[in-house]
Amino acid sequence: MSRVLEQARKISIPTRQEEEKTEELADFLIKQVNREAARHAQVVAVELGGSYAKGTWLRGQMDFDIFVKLKTDTGEKEFEETGKKIGFDSMKKFNPHVRYSEHPYVEAEIKGTRVNVVPCYDVEKGQWKSAADRSSFHTKFILESFDDAKKNEVRLLKKFLKGVGIYGAEIAKEGFGGYVAEVLVHNYGSFLGVIEAASNFTQGHVIGNPSKKFETSLVLIDPVDSNRNLGTAISSQNAARFILAARAFLKKQSMVFFTGKQRNANRKNLKNALIVRFDYKWRSPDIIWGQVKRGTTSLAGQLELGGFEVIRKAAVADEKSEAAMLFLLRLPAIEKFTVKNGPEVYRKMDSESFISKNSKNIMTWIDESGRILSMQEREFYDAKKFLEHLLRKNLVQAGVPSGIIPDIRRGFRVLHGNQPVSKSIKKALAEVTSTDGLVFSTNR
Repeated sequence: MSRVLEQARKISIPTRQEEEKTEELADFLIKQVNREAARHAQVVAVELGGSYAKGTWLRGQMDFDIFVKLKTDTGEKEFEETGKKIGFDSMKKFNPHVRYSEHPYVEAEIKGTRVNVVPCYDVEKGQWKSAADRSSFHTKFILESFDDAKKNEVRLLKKFLKGVGIYGAEIAKEGFGGYVAEVLVHNYGSFLGVIEAASNFTQGHVIGNPSKKFETSLVLIDPVDSNRNLGTAISSQNAARFILAARAFLKKQSMVFFTGKQRNANRKNLKNALIVRFDYKWRSPDIIWGQVKRGTTSLAGQLELGGFEVIRKAAVADEKSEAAMLFLLRLPAIEKFTVKNGPEVYRKMDSESFISKNSKNIMTWIDESGRILSMQEREFYDAKKFLEHLLRKNLVQAGVPSGIIPDIRRGFRVLHGNQPVSKSIKKALAEVTSTDGLVFSTNR
């Protein structure tokens, strides 16, 4: 155990040289944002937040969160416009674009480092006006509660979550964010304390002191706001993966939990997988991911209604131009004929209506219990053709989100799982068609 954890620390904790370079970049960024913020009378202060400010960032994986604090009497429209203007003006040399949480914020990339410029209100604790208002209190809480040793325990946990593939609170991942990792270590004292606790989590497990009841797979209360459940952002699937990964690690410690394990598609399952691939006009990753995920759920429902059993599904967006909806089916082609169950003959109105509607079917008869049945040929018994027809003729009726309907109408392809696809789709296919060998390695 100690040998593995020592190796994991070496790949999790930044080197002194890396810290110095990061500090230089942080100073530069703060100056850039401060210069633009000074042009706006509503701005009270500019602060660094996130993992850098708290000292919990991972080696080789640095992001910057810069918070622009505005006066509390700033109207919502001015709040959003001021935040975007400062973000774009300060990051104009670094390809800035808008992302969305509760309010829009600006993201850019500098030397491979993601930078977020986020507006928030300069509020007293508990007097929240926007979701980002808590951030400076989060930073203060961690700095006051954690010494260097505990910060490094957070780094171990973050590296573990990344290795297992469940790190990140964004809608694309619906996993465990950085602040969640910090709060878990705060509650359980160390990386191992968190892992041991997680191995015994129960449904709806509550961590912290909630001021009300929450209905999520894992309830994790924000230490600076007892009304906020951090578990809301964590999907039930990822909460379950965390529990299994913790059990697996305790049974057999390995560096692979921190470095990750590549998954390869199960070739036998690929023949039962279908992919709806299309290009989209660029927009915020949060928006496109939400649209594609909702579209995937809608199409899965339509496949089920069409008689095709969906075993697993997944959404893909490369955050540039390509998106896809993946479906693993029990069978890609089903029986050509189907039997419809009708009413008992004693229900006169219902039986007459059923007979009339099914008069042109292949065969209609009465079963041994006195119920009317009718056999008909399915319109579609090939899932690929079913999806192609649905996407060409019935996009709106199928419940596909309106935001991606224009993208799909410009062109789409329905592919079998064994056809050539991009790297991002191939990765999703591997996850949909194979066993997670890391999580299930010692849980069989």
